[in-house]
Amino acid sequence: MLPPELSIIMPVLDEAPQIAARLRALQPLRAQGVELIVADGGSGDGTAQLAAPLADRVLVARRGRAAQMNAGAGASRGRTLLFLHADTALPAAALPALRQAIAGGADWGRFDVRIDGRHPLLRIVERMMNWRSRLSGIATGDQAIFVRREVFASLGGYPELPLMEDIALCAALKRRTAPACLRATVTTSARRWERHGVLRTILLMWRLRAAWFFGADPARLARRYGYLPHAAGLESAPVGVAVMAKAPLAGYTKTRLIPALGAKAAARLQRRLTLRTLATARAAGVGPVTLWCAPDARQRFFRALRRHCGVELRVQPELDLGARMAHIFEANGERPLLLIGTDCPALTPAHLAQAAQALRDGADAAFITTEDGGYFLVGLRGPHPELFAGIDWSTARVMTQTRSRLAALELRWREVAQLWDVDRAEDVARWQALQQAEGGLPSIGTRA
Repeated sequence: MLPPELSIIMPVLDEAPQIAARLRALQPLRAQGVELIVADGGSGDGTAQLAAPLADRVLVARRGRAAQMNAGAGASRGRTLLFLHADTALPAAALPALRQAIAGGADWGRFDVRIDGRHPLLRIVERMMNWRSRLSGIATGDQAIFVRREVFASLGGYPELPLMEDIALCAALKRRTAPACLRATVTTSARRWERHGVLRTILLMWRLRAAWFFGADPARLARRYGYLPHAAGLESAPVGVAVMAKAPLAGYTKTRLIPALGAKAAARLQRRLTLRTLATARAAGVGPVTLWCAPDARQRFFRALRRHCGVELRVQPELDLGARMAHIFEANGERPLLLIGTDCPALTPAHLAQAAQALRDGADAAFITTEDGGYFLVGLRGPHPELFAGIDWSTARVMTQTRSRLAALELRWREVAQLWDVDRAEDVARWQALQQAEGGLPSIGTRA
Protein backbone atom coordinates (compact mmCIF):
# COMPACT_ATOMS: atom_id res chain seq x y z
CA MET A 1 0.00 0.00 0.00
CA LEU A 2 1.49 3.31 -1.09
CA PRO A 3 1.90 5.97 1.59
CA PRO A 4 -0.32 9.05 1.31
CA GLU A 5 1.24 12.14 -0.22
CA LEU A 6 0.35 14.27 2.83
CA SER A 7 -0.24 13.74 6.53
CA ILE A 8 -1.78 16.53 8.60
CA ILE A 9 -0.71 16.39 12.24
CA MET A 10 -2.80 18.37 14.72
CA PRO A 11 -1.63 18.74 18.34
CA VAL A 12 -4.55 19.33 20.72
CA LEU A 13 -5.18 19.95 24.41
CA ASP A 14 -8.66 20.59 25.82
CA GLU A 15 -10.15 21.70 22.50
CA ALA A 16 -13.60 20.12 22.94
CA PRO A 17 -15.62 23.26 22.05
CA GLN A 18 -14.12 23.51 18.56
CA ILE A 19 -12.39 20.23 17.67
CA ALA A 20 -15.31 18.67 15.78
CA ALA A 21 -15.82 21.73 13.60
CA ARG A 22 -12.10 21.99 12.87
CA LEU A 23 -11.86 18.35 11.87
CA ARG A 24 -15.05 18.40 9.81
CA ALA A 25 -13.49 21.18 7.74
CA LEU A 26 -10.64 18.78 6.86
CA GLN A 27 -12.87 15.91 5.68
CA PRO A 28 -12.70 16.95 1.97
CA LEU A 29 -8.93 16.54 2.18
CA ARG A 30 -9.32 13.08 3.75
CA ALA A 31 -11.58 12.19 0.81
CA GLN A 32 -8.63 13.03 -1.46
CA GLY A 33 -6.34 10.63 0.41
CA VAL A 34 -4.80 13.01 2.94
CA GLU A 35 -4.06 11.33 6.27
CA LEU A 36 -5.25 13.14 9.42
CA ILE A 37 -3.50 12.46 12.75
CA VAL A 38 -4.62 14.04 16.04
CA ALA A 39 -2.04 14.04 18.84
CA ASP A 40 -3.75 14.69 22.17
CA GLY A 41 -1.70 15.90 25.12
CA GLY A 42 -3.93 14.39 27.80
CA SER A 43 -7.08 16.48 27.47
CA GLY A 44 -9.55 16.34 30.35
CA ASP A 45 -12.59 17.51 28.37
CA GLY A 46 -13.14 14.61 25.98
CA THR A 47 -11.26 16.12 23.02
CA ALA A 48 -9.79 12.75 21.99
CA GLN A 49 -13.18 11.03 22.02
CA LEU A 50 -14.74 13.80 19.92
CA ALA A 51 -11.88 13.63 17.42
CA ALA A 52 -11.85 9.84 16.99
CA PRO A 53 -14.58 9.49 14.30
CA LEU A 54 -13.16 12.41 12.31
CA ALA A 55 -9.47 11.41 12.08
CA ASP A 56 -7.50 8.50 10.72
CA ARG A 57 -5.80 8.13 14.08
CA VAL A 58 -6.01 9.78 17.49
CA LEU A 59 -3.10 9.14 19.81
CA VAL A 60 -2.32 10.30 23.32
CA ALA A 61 1.19 11.76 23.63
CA ARG A 62 3.26 13.35 26.33
CA ARG A 63 1.96 16.86 26.87
CA GLY A 64 3.79 19.64 25.06
CA ARG A 65 3.20 20.85 21.53
CA ALA A 66 6.61 19.70 20.24
CA ALA A 67 6.32 16.26 21.86
CA GLN A 68 2.80 15.83 20.50
CA MET A 69 3.78 16.84 16.96
CA ASN A 70 6.78 14.51 17.03
CA ALA A 71 4.54 11.66 18.21
CA GLY A 72 2.05 12.42 15.47
CA ALA A 73 4.79 12.51 12.85
CA GLY A 74 6.09 9.16 14.08
CA ALA A 75 2.64 7.62 13.73
CA SER A 76 1.96 9.12 10.29
CA ARG A 77 2.70 7.65 6.85
CA GLY A 78 2.65 10.66 4.53
CA ARG A 79 5.57 11.68 2.31
CA THR A 80 5.00 15.28 3.40
CA LEU A 81 4.02 16.38 6.90
CA LEU A 82 1.86 19.44 7.62
CA PHE A 83 1.60 20.63 11.24
CA LEU A 84 -1.72 22.35 11.84
CA HIS A 85 -2.69 24.01 15.12
CA ALA A 86 -6.22 23.29 16.30
CA ASP A 87 -7.15 26.98 16.04
CA THR A 88 -5.90 27.35 12.47
CA ALA A 89 -7.92 26.61 9.30
CA LEU A 90 -6.44 25.72 5.92
CA PRO A 91 -7.55 27.51 2.73
CA ALA A 92 -9.51 25.66 0.07
CA ALA A 93 -6.46 25.76 -2.21
CA ALA A 94 -4.09 24.33 0.40
CA LEU A 95 -3.49 20.96 -1.26
CA PRO A 96 -2.79 22.18 -4.83
CA ALA A 97 -0.58 24.98 -3.47
CA LEU A 98 1.41 22.50 -1.39
CA ARG A 99 1.67 20.04 -4.28
CA GLN A 100 3.04 22.76 -6.52
CA ALA A 101 5.65 23.76 -3.93
CA ILE A 102 6.82 20.17 -3.36
CA ALA A 103 6.85 19.41 -7.10
CA GLY A 104 9.00 22.54 -7.53
CA GLY A 105 11.64 21.09 -5.24
CA ALA A 106 10.77 22.71 -1.90
CA ASP A 107 11.90 20.78 1.17
CA TRP A 108 9.65 22.77 3.47
CA GLY A 109 7.50 25.85 3.68
CA ARG A 110 4.57 27.68 5.21
CA PHE A 111 1.41 29.57 4.29
CA ASP A 112 0.59 33.23 4.64
CA VAL A 113 -1.59 33.84 7.69
CA ARG A 114 -4.68 35.89 8.50
CA ILE A 115 -5.91 36.47 12.07
CA ASP A 116 -9.69 36.20 12.30
CA GLY A 117 -10.31 39.06 14.75
CA ARG A 118 -11.67 42.50 13.85
CA HIS A 119 -9.23 44.70 15.73
CA PRO A 120 -7.45 46.97 13.19
CA LEU A 121 -4.05 46.23 14.74
CA LEU A 122 -4.47 42.58 13.78
CA ARG A 123 -4.28 43.53 10.10
CA ILE A 124 -0.86 45.06 10.78
CA VAL A 125 0.22 42.04 12.84
CA GLU A 126 -0.64 39.52 10.13
CA ARG A 127 1.07 41.58 7.41
CA MET A 128 4.17 41.88 9.57
CA MET A 129 4.15 38.12 10.28
CA ASN A 130 4.05 37.32 6.58
CA TRP A 131 6.63 39.94 5.64
CA ARG A 132 9.02 38.97 8.45
CA SER A 133 8.74 35.30 7.54
CA ARG A 134 9.63 35.97 3.89
CA LEU A 135 12.56 38.14 4.90
CA SER A 136 13.97 35.92 7.66
CA GLY A 137 13.08 32.45 6.41
CA ILE A 138 11.55 31.70 9.83
CA ALA A 139 7.89 30.71 10.20
CA THR A 140 5.61 30.30 13.20
CA GLY A 141 3.32 27.38 13.94
CA ASP A 142 0.29 29.52 13.12
CA GLN A 143 1.45 29.51 9.48
CA ALA A 144 0.96 25.72 9.06
CA ILE A 145 4.55 24.59 8.54
CA PHE A 146 5.01 21.68 6.11
CA VAL A 147 8.14 19.61 5.48
CA ARG A 148 9.19 16.53 3.58
CA ARG A 149 9.22 13.49 5.87
CA GLU A 150 12.87 12.58 5.23
CA VAL A 151 14.01 16.14 5.92
CA PHE A 152 12.03 16.28 9.17
CA ALA A 153 13.49 12.94 10.27
CA SER A 154 17.04 14.01 9.43
CA LEU A 155 16.73 16.92 11.88
CA GLY A 156 15.37 14.75 14.68
CA GLY A 157 11.93 16.37 14.55
CA TYR A 158 10.83 19.35 16.59
CA PRO A 159 13.15 20.31 19.46
CA GLU A 160 11.13 19.35 22.52
CA LEU A 161 11.08 22.83 24.01
CA PRO A 162 8.21 24.29 26.03
CA LEU A 163 8.12 27.35 23.74
CA MET A 164 9.72 28.47 20.45
CA GLU A 165 9.86 24.92 19.10
CA ASP A 166 8.61 26.22 15.74
CA ILE A 167 11.33 28.88 15.59
CA ALA A 168 14.02 26.34 16.48
CA LEU A 169 12.82 23.89 13.81
CA CYS A 170 12.68 26.59 11.13
CA ALA A 171 16.19 27.75 12.02
CA ALA A 172 17.45 24.20 11.46
CA LEU A 173 15.47 23.83 8.22
CA LYS A 174 16.71 27.18 6.96
CA ARG A 175 20.29 25.92 7.23
CA ARG A 176 19.38 23.38 4.55
CA THR A 177 17.26 25.47 2.20
CA ALA A 178 14.96 28.48 2.10
CA PRO A 179 11.24 27.88 2.75
CA ALA A 180 8.49 27.93 0.17
CA CYS A 181 6.41 30.93 1.28
CA LEU A 182 2.95 30.22 -0.10
CA ARG A 183 0.56 33.06 -0.84
CA ALA A 184 -2.42 30.86 0.02
CA THR A 185 -3.66 32.04 3.41
CA VAL A 186 -4.48 30.08 6.54
CA THR A 187 -6.79 31.66 9.09
CA THR A 188 -5.81 31.47 12.75
CA SER A 189 -7.83 32.36 15.80
CA ALA A 190 -7.51 35.74 17.48
CA ARG A 191 -8.50 34.28 20.86
CA ARG A 192 -5.15 34.88 22.58
CA TRP A 193 -4.87 38.38 21.17
CA GLU A 194 -8.40 39.25 22.24
CA ARG A 195 -8.08 37.62 25.65
CA HIS A 196 -4.90 39.44 26.65
CA GLY A 197 -5.13 42.58 24.53
CA VAL A 198 -3.67 43.05 21.06
CA LEU A 199 -0.98 45.59 21.92
CA ARG A 200 0.01 43.77 25.09
CA THR A 201 0.36 40.48 23.18
CA ILE A 202 2.46 42.15 20.47
CA LEU A 203 4.87 43.58 23.03
CA LEU A 204 5.02 40.29 24.93
CA MET A 205 5.91 38.33 21.78
CA TRP A 206 8.62 40.83 20.86
CA ARG A 207 10.14 40.51 24.33
CA LEU A 208 9.97 36.71 24.27
CA ARG A 209 11.59 36.48 20.84
CA ALA A 210 14.37 38.85 21.88
CA ALA A 211 14.97 36.87 25.07
CA TRP A 212 15.04 33.61 23.06
CA PHE A 213 17.56 35.10 20.63
CA PHE A 214 19.85 35.98 23.52
CA GLY A 215 19.68 32.47 25.01
CA ALA A 216 16.98 32.71 27.71
CA ASP A 217 15.64 29.51 29.27
CA PRO A 218 12.66 28.31 27.13
CA ALA A 219 10.80 27.02 30.22
CA ARG A 220 10.95 30.46 31.81
CA LEU A 221 9.75 32.05 28.58
CA ALA A 222 6.87 29.58 28.42
CA ARG A 223 5.72 30.58 31.89
CA ARG A 224 5.83 34.25 30.84
CA TYR A 225 3.74 33.36 27.79
CA GLY A 226 1.13 31.73 30.03
CA TYR A 227 1.84 28.01 29.74
CA LEU A 228 1.38 26.37 33.12
CA PRO A 229 3.97 23.94 34.49
CA HIS A 230 2.99 20.30 34.76
CA ALA A 231 4.60 17.11 35.92
CA ALA A 232 5.64 15.73 32.57
CA GLY A 233 6.34 18.92 30.66
CA LEU A 234 7.73 22.30 31.62
CA GLU A 235 9.14 21.15 34.93
CA SER A 236 11.19 18.30 33.48
CA ALA A 237 14.46 17.97 35.30
CA PRO A 238 17.27 19.98 33.71
CA VAL A 239 19.96 17.99 31.94
CA GLY A 240 23.33 19.69 31.80
CA VAL A 241 25.42 19.89 28.64
CA ALA A 242 29.21 19.64 28.91
CA VAL A 243 31.15 20.67 25.79
CA MET A 244 34.74 19.43 25.46
CA ALA A 245 36.68 21.98 23.40
CA LYS A 246 40.27 22.52 22.41
CA ALA A 247 41.55 26.07 22.02
CA PRO A 248 41.80 27.07 18.32
CA LEU A 249 45.59 27.29 18.31
CA ALA A 250 47.57 26.60 15.13
CA GLY A 251 49.37 23.28 15.43
CA TYR A 252 47.47 22.23 18.57
CA THR A 253 44.03 21.34 17.29
CA LYS A 254 42.67 19.27 14.37
CA THR A 255 46.16 17.89 13.79
CA ARG A 256 44.91 15.13 11.46
CA LEU A 257 43.60 17.83 9.11
CA ILE A 258 46.78 19.92 9.06
CA PRO A 259 48.28 18.07 6.03
CA ALA A 260 45.17 18.97 4.00
CA LEU A 261 44.33 22.40 5.41
CA GLY A 262 47.44 23.78 7.03
CA ALA A 263 47.75 24.58 10.73
CA LYS A 264 46.10 28.02 10.60
CA ALA A 265 43.09 26.87 8.58
CA ALA A 266 42.65 23.87 10.88
CA ALA A 267 42.61 26.25 13.86
CA ARG A 268 40.01 28.44 12.14
CA LEU A 269 37.90 25.35 11.54
CA GLN A 270 38.10 24.45 15.22
CA ARG A 271 36.99 27.96 16.20
CA ARG A 272 33.94 27.84 13.92
CA LEU A 273 32.95 24.36 15.05
CA THR A 274 33.20 25.39 18.70
CA LEU A 275 31.05 28.48 18.18
CA ARG A 276 28.44 26.45 16.31
CA THR A 277 28.35 23.70 18.94
CA LEU A 278 28.01 26.18 21.78
CA ALA A 279 25.15 27.97 20.00
CA THR A 280 23.37 24.65 19.43
CA ALA A 281 23.79 23.59 23.06
CA ARG A 282 22.38 26.88 24.32
CA ALA A 283 19.49 26.83 21.83
CA ALA A 284 18.44 23.35 22.97
CA GLY A 285 17.55 24.76 26.40
CA VAL A 286 17.77 21.39 28.15
CA GLY A 287 19.94 22.61 31.03
CA PRO A 288 23.06 24.57 31.97
CA VAL A 289 25.97 24.54 29.51
CA THR A 290 29.58 24.14 30.69
CA LEU A 291 32.65 24.48 28.48
CA TRP A 292 35.49 22.10 29.37
CA CYS A 293 38.62 23.70 27.98
CA ALA A 294 41.99 22.39 26.82
CA PRO A 295 44.80 23.09 27.39
CA ASP A 296 43.42 25.57 29.94
CA ALA A 297 40.68 28.16 30.42
CA ARG A 298 43.03 31.16 30.21
CA GLN A 299 42.95 31.25 26.41
CA ARG A 300 41.51 34.51 25.05
CA PHE A 301 38.97 32.61 22.95
CA PHE A 302 37.53 30.84 25.99
CA ARG A 303 37.49 33.99 28.11
CA ALA A 304 35.57 35.79 25.36
CA LEU A 305 32.97 33.00 25.31
CA ARG A 306 32.52 33.26 29.06
CA ARG A 307 32.12 37.03 28.81
CA HIS A 308 29.68 37.06 25.89
CA CYS A 309 27.76 33.82 26.45
CA GLY A 310 27.87 33.47 30.22
CA VAL A 311 29.04 29.85 30.09
CA GLU A 312 30.99 28.34 32.96
CA LEU A 313 34.57 27.39 32.07
CA ARG A 314 36.22 24.24 33.45
CA VAL A 315 39.63 22.76 32.60
CA GLN A 316 40.04 19.28 31.12
CA PRO A 317 42.57 17.22 33.12
CA GLU A 318 45.73 16.07 31.33
CA LEU A 319 44.61 12.46 30.98
CA ASP A 320 43.66 10.16 28.12
CA LEU A 321 40.28 10.69 26.46
CA GLY A 322 38.39 8.05 28.43
CA ALA A 323 39.74 9.29 31.77
CA ARG A 324 38.85 12.88 30.86
CA MET A 325 35.29 11.88 30.03
CA ALA A 326 34.95 9.89 33.25
CA HIS A 327 36.29 12.87 35.21
CA ILE A 328 33.67 15.22 33.75
CA PHE A 329 30.80 12.91 34.71
CA GLU A 330 32.23 12.42 38.20
CA ALA A 331 32.57 16.18 38.62
CA ASN A 332 28.89 16.53 37.74
CA GLY A 333 27.82 14.16 40.51
CA GLU A 334 24.55 12.23 40.49
CA ARG A 335 22.88 14.53 37.99
CA PRO A 336 22.02 13.83 34.34
CA LEU A 337 24.55 15.18 31.85
CA LEU A 338 25.11 15.19 28.09
CA LEU A 339 28.78 15.24 27.07
CA ILE A 340 29.67 16.35 23.54
CA GLY A 341 32.67 17.45 21.52
CA THR A 342 32.78 20.21 18.94
CA ASP A 343 33.33 18.41 15.63
CA CYS A 344 29.75 17.52 14.60
CA PRO A 345 28.20 20.42 12.66
CA ALA A 346 25.11 18.33 11.84
CA LEU A 347 24.05 18.43 15.50
CA THR A 348 20.78 20.31 16.12
CA PRO A 349 18.94 21.41 19.26
CA ALA A 350 16.40 18.68 18.55
CA HIS A 351 19.08 16.00 18.84
CA LEU A 352 20.12 17.31 22.25
CA ALA A 353 16.50 17.53 23.36
CA GLN A 354 15.91 13.91 22.35
CA ALA A 355 18.99 12.71 24.21
CA ALA A 356 17.98 14.67 27.32
CA GLN A 357 14.47 13.28 27.17
CA ALA A 358 15.81 9.74 26.90
CA LEU A 359 17.53 10.22 30.26
CA ARG A 360 14.41 11.81 31.77
CA ASP A 361 12.35 8.86 30.53
CA GLY A 362 14.51 6.39 32.42
CA ALA A 363 17.38 5.41 30.15
CA ASP A 364 20.69 5.09 32.00
CA ALA A 365 22.60 6.29 28.95
CA ALA A 366 21.95 8.01 25.62
CA PHE A 367 24.18 8.22 22.56
CA ILE A 368 24.48 9.95 19.23
CA THR A 369 26.68 7.66 17.19
CA THR A 370 28.88 8.61 14.25
CA GLU A 371 29.24 7.09 10.80
CA ASP A 372 32.81 6.00 11.52
CA GLY A 373 31.86 3.64 14.36
CA GLY A 374 32.29 5.97 17.31
CA TYR A 375 29.98 8.35 19.10
CA PHE A 376 29.71 12.11 19.37
CA LEU A 377 27.38 12.38 22.36
CA VAL A 378 27.13 10.32 25.52
CA GLY A 379 24.53 11.12 28.15
CA LEU A 380 24.44 9.53 31.58
CA ARG A 381 22.17 9.87 34.59
CA GLY A 382 25.19 9.53 36.86
CA PRO A 383 28.89 8.56 36.74
CA HIS A 384 29.86 5.21 35.21
CA PRO A 385 33.66 5.35 34.82
CA GLU A 386 33.73 1.71 33.64
CA LEU A 387 32.20 2.82 30.34
CA PHE A 388 35.34 4.73 29.39
CA ALA A 389 38.13 2.40 30.50
CA GLY A 390 39.83 0.10 28.00
CA ILE A 391 38.10 1.48 24.91
CA ASP A 392 40.07 1.67 21.66
CA TRP A 393 39.46 5.37 21.09
CA SER A 394 39.69 6.82 17.56
CA THR A 395 38.88 3.47 15.97
CA ALA A 396 35.79 1.95 14.33
CA ARG A 397 35.44 -0.34 17.37
CA VAL A 398 34.44 2.36 19.87
CA MET A 399 30.65 2.00 19.78
CA THR A 400 30.75 -1.79 19.48
CA GLN A 401 32.95 -2.01 22.58
CA THR A 402 30.76 0.50 24.38
CA ARG A 403 27.60 -1.50 23.68
CA SER A 404 29.26 -4.60 25.10
CA ARG A 405 30.25 -2.64 28.21
CA LEU A 406 26.72 -1.27 28.62
CA ALA A 407 25.26 -4.76 28.40
CA ALA A 408 27.78 -6.12 30.92
CA LEU A 409 26.87 -3.33 33.35
CA GLU A 410 23.15 -4.03 32.77
CA LEU A 411 22.52 -0.44 31.79
CA ARG A 412 19.60 0.63 29.62
CA TRP A 413 20.59 2.89 26.76
CA ARG A 414 19.14 4.63 23.71
CA GLU A 415 20.86 5.61 20.47
CA VAL A 416 18.87 8.63 19.34
CA ALA A 417 20.62 9.45 16.04
CA GLN A 418 23.64 8.78 13.85
CA LEU A 419 25.53 11.80 12.48
CA TRP A 420 28.86 12.60 10.85
CA ASP A 421 31.81 14.42 12.34
CA VAL A 422 34.75 16.33 10.91
CA ASP A 423 37.78 14.12 11.35
CA ARG A 424 39.08 13.53 7.83
CA ALA A 425 39.84 15.68 4.82
CA GLU A 426 36.73 14.41 3.02
CA ASP A 427 34.58 15.53 5.98
CA VAL A 428 35.76 19.10 5.44
CA ALA A 429 33.99 19.13 2.06
CA ARG A 430 30.72 18.19 3.79
CA TRP A 431 31.27 20.98 6.30
CA GLN A 432 31.96 23.49 3.52
CA ALA A 433 28.82 22.38 1.64
CA LEU A 434 26.77 22.81 4.79
CA GLN A 435 28.19 26.29 5.35
CA GLN A 436 27.53 27.33 1.78
CA ALA A 437 23.97 25.95 1.91
CA GLU A 438 23.34 28.07 4.99
CA GLY A 439 24.74 31.14 3.28
CA GLY A 440 27.07 31.59 6.21
CA LEU A 441 30.83 31.75 6.55
CA PRO A 442 33.12 31.50 3.53
CA SER A 443 35.17 28.45 2.69
CA ILE A 444 38.06 27.78 5.05
CA GLY A 445 40.23 26.88 2.11
CA THR A 446 42.85 24.17 1.76
CA ARG A 447 46.59 24.14 1.84
CA ALA A 448 48.13 25.04 -1.51
